[in-house]
Amino acid sequence: MTADPRLDLRHSPLEGVSGVRELPFLTMINVRTTAAELLGVSPPGPNRVATAGERAILWLGPDEFLVVGPLDDSVDLTGDSVVDVSANRTTIELAGPHARDVLEKGMPIDLHPRAFGPGRCAQTLLARAQVILRQLDDEPTYHVLVRGSFAPYLAAWLVDASKEFV
Repeated sequence: MTADPRLDLRHSPLEGVSGVRELPFLTMINVRTTAAELLGVSPPGPNRVATAGERAILWLGPDEFLVVGPLDDSVDLTGDSVVDVSANRTTIELAGPHARDVLEKGMPIDLHPRAFGPGRCAQTLLARAQVILRQLDDEPTYHVLVRGSFAPYLAAWLVDASKEFV
C-alpha cells in the first residue's frame, strides 16, 4: 500500500510543475517582538528586509517579522510569540529581465525600481492569491511566498503570464 502524498509533510505542492523554480522547504518562523535586535541585527523597517547571515528577516507589521532561511538549534529566537510557519508556504523564485513585467500583470503594487527594489518586501495579492513578495537583487530576482494550497494555481498563472516573454 502506498502512502497518501497529502499526508507527507515534505511533499512539495509544486512537484511536477514545470516552468517555475520552486525553493521548497525553507524554514519560516513568524516572530512577534518589539526587541531592539533580532538574530543579532536591528529588525528591518516597514516593507524592508534585513539579513543575518543566511537568514532574511522580513517586516510584516510594526511588531511582526518573518525569519526565512536555515535555522538550527544554535539559533535563539525570542519574542512575545515565535511560531514555525514553514509548512504554511512554499517559495517560488522568479528572475530575469521580464520578471517584473510578469508580476505586474497580476499585482496591484508598483514594482518600478524607484518604488520597490532589492531589500524590499510586501504582503500583497498576486493573481488574487495572498503572497509575500521579496526582491533580492537588481536582475531582478523575486521570491514569492505563497500558501501551499494556492501554489499550483499561482505557478500555472505565472507560466501563462510569462508566455509572451519566452
